[in-house]
Amino acid sequence: MSAKVKIQPSGHEFVVNDDETILEAALREHYVLPYGCRNGACGACKGKVVDGTVNMGKFAESSLTPEERAAGMVLFCCAKPTSDLTIECKEIGAVRDIPIKNLPCRVESIDKISQDVAVLSLKLPANERLQFLAGQYIDIVMKDGKRRSFSLANAPHDDAFLQLHIRHMPGGTFSDYVFNSMKPKEILRFQGPLGTFFLREESDKPIVFVASGTGFAPIKGIVEHAIAKNISRPMQLYWGARTNAEIYMNELAQQWAEQLPHFEYIPVLSEPSEEDAWEGRTGLVHEAVLADIADFAPYQVYACGAPLMVEAAHRTFTAQGLPEDEFYSDAFVLSKDLKPGA
Repeated sequence: MSAKVKIQPSGHEFVVNDDETILEAALREHYVLPYGCRNGACGACKGKVVDGTVNMGKFAESSLTPEERAAGMVLFCCAKPTSDLTIECKEIGAVRDIPIKNLPCRVESIDKISQDVAVLSLKLPANERLQFLAGQYIDIVMKDGKRRSFSLANAPHDDAFLQLHIRHMPGGTFSDYVFNSMKPKEILRFQGPLGTFFLREESDKPIVFVASGTGFAPIKGIVEHAIAKNISRPMQLYWGARTNAEIYMNELAQQWAEQLPHFEYIPVLSEPSEEDAWEGRTGLVHEAVLADIADFAPYQVYACGAPLMVEAAHRTFTAQGLPEDEFYSDAFVLSKDLKPGA
């Protein structure tokens, strides 16, 4: 059966059809709720059911705690109404008028810039352009219909090619293909742009970027957008990896720090090798941030990468004063992490 949903505090209303999630229906009606992975793993679409009941669907245990569930919180990307609902969440106006497209693209180049990271450059048809916000992602649609989500690593002003950073995951269908079989000039199909991970330009708060691994990709797009727009808010980038080789665009980040007086770059290695001869920061990247910042109340945080890092950053930074609505995240998740909801 269909269900009517009312959003507080905006008062907007929409109808959820059979077998639609709350998020799917809201997006269909052009009401953009915060979201990231769309499969119940990152927690970005978390909101409160004020009145009514839902089927929780499948989600990752870490994305919605038992305490949050008891307080009426759900993940809108997997919850389906079982009655009319009133929900409480903040709508995202900035992406509302950006169309989500299904497009072909041509593989322009595959640049394997490290042992396990490839930079994929994609060319759109001559008569097409993808409007997007720096930090959003696209879904590559494979021949069997399965999807793989990748953040756009370029800024909107630099859109001659769409740039993706692909980490090779052994046994990963798409990444194995990129590293072992893909050739330039091949045609792919994708859907996008997607997600609500982008710079909130209306704020003047100092920014902390926290990346792990290829979580650097959307942050790269955001920083390059900020540079192009002459946004001079104080920015700190903490980029965490196991070894020095995994900081695959270290020179670019160093260049930003050298050229921009308001930008600071702090790479952090958790398992530096002897060959690294590493003299920089070590440990977990979110702990390096905590060591430098005692009070997060004045900041905005943008965290992207491994779910454990994003979860730890959210938990510890909000405990140190970061407002809940100033933490923006994009967690790179796998469907194996999901479970049936309670």
